[in-house]
Amino acid sequence: MNGKNRAFGFQRKRENAESDAPPPGLAVRQAAAAALAEIIVNGRTLDERLAADEAAGRLARFDVRDRALMRSIVVVSLRRYGTMKAILGELLERGLPKKAQSLEWILVTAAAQILFMDVPDHAAVDLAVHATKRDNGTLPFASLVNGVLRNMARGKDAFIADIDASVDVPAWLLARWRKNYGEDVATKIAAMLREEPTLDLSVRSDAASWAERLGGLVLQTGSVRLSTHKPIAELEGYDEGQWWVQDVAAALPARVLATMPGEKVADLCAAPGGKTIQLALTGADVTALDRSAERMKRVAANLQRIGVEADLQVRDANIFEGGPFDAILLDAPCTATGTIRRNPDVAWTKRASHIVTMAAAQAKMIDRGIALLKPGGRLLYCTCSLEPEEGEMQIAALLRRNPDVARLPVSPEEIGGLAECITADGDVRSLPCFLPAEEPRMAGMDGFYMARVVKKKLS
Repeated sequence: MNGKNRAFGFQRKRENAESDAPPPGLAVRQAAAAALAEIIVNGRTLDERLAADEAAGRLARFDVRDRALMRSIVVVSLRRYGTMKAILGELLERGLPKKAQSLEWILVTAAAQILFMDVPDHAAVDLAVHATKRDNGTLPFASLVNGVLRNMARGKDAFIADIDASVDVPAWLLARWRKNYGEDVATKIAAMLREEPTLDLSVRSDAASWAERLGGLVLQTGSVRLSTHKPIAELEGYDEGQWWVQDVAAALPARVLATMPGEKVADLCAAPGGKTIQLALTGADVTALDRSAERMKRVAANLQRIGVEADLQVRDANIFEGGPFDAILLDAPCTATGTIRRNPDVAWTKRASHIVTMAAAQAKMIDRGIALLKPGGRLLYCTCSLEPEEGEMQIAALLRRNPDVARLPVSPEEIGGLAECITADGDVRSLPCFLPAEEPRMAGMDGFYMARVVKKKLS
């Protein structure tokens, strides 16, 4: 844990700590509270925090079940952070004690368990009180924590019913969505982001058979959607490489690029490898790039499990000298605001300034991608962002500055008939509130933008 987090009290143990052994489950709750603090305050992503914990040996004491519980507590705390802050605001008439701001993370993680998780109320309250007593900064407020959480547990249904979905989205981000998509759509997006995400699979073949075996359903795009909570590696077909996890929206770009056997294709930002697998399965000669050696290891492992091959290179696409290529897939780094349902830390770690920075980087990568194409070659640009600066505005700017590039419109038939995803310009814009279903967990998709362009042939 870095020095900044000492300000939140997680390193300050009482010198005269209680002599009894910590109750079971306390360490998991303390670790979850510490992780939440670093994500919200220091802007570190959940994956970064967990990787740091792993490297430092802080997770060694936890078994698989405890690690899963810790992550679940943090994820739920992030997904409903605004809701819990609002409820705690009602219960704490004078607000958080100024001398114990770290109390917020104990209270929020306990509230997540009481309001939204299958944890007995008494266990969540008791462990939160124990955590409070084991920190010099929060010790004087143990009775306050006990009272607040007990009152929350008694009236939780009423508390939840009164909270609008908009509170769980940062105000600056919600304002952007209202401006860009309208009040009604922004409200629907916010509501969907509250729900636990689906588990979508891309399969090598026979989607209907795998949906039946795994207890799921086949979406109109060909992806298989499951309702199971079983660990992914324990599902039938995983070890045999018959499928891979990939959101239905993330499965569309490779499909739209429509590569053919023998074509020379580049995947410029390949990790974690789902799109690389799709491209390789078409019979194309695929070169996959990623500038991170660690991420490329994950790509290699995924390709090996599925049983496909590609030329994997740890390279920065901006200085890559390969090609020329028949087709290029550029899934550019972005703010990832379209994936908040799966990655709720994105909502609280991103700022408006990140959009400007990422948009500039994306423009540079698009230009490099066009330079790597053969005349007549096509490029599919996509991001998992809901922000126009990282989507529609990028392609509009590209077409203005490069007369040798033209848009190749996408038809609904190319994406399984999802006509609502096709823009007036023939690009694809998916939103988290698309693909409705009676059961919220079986509805929705990641927010994605994708556009297909062609490099004009020499006259």
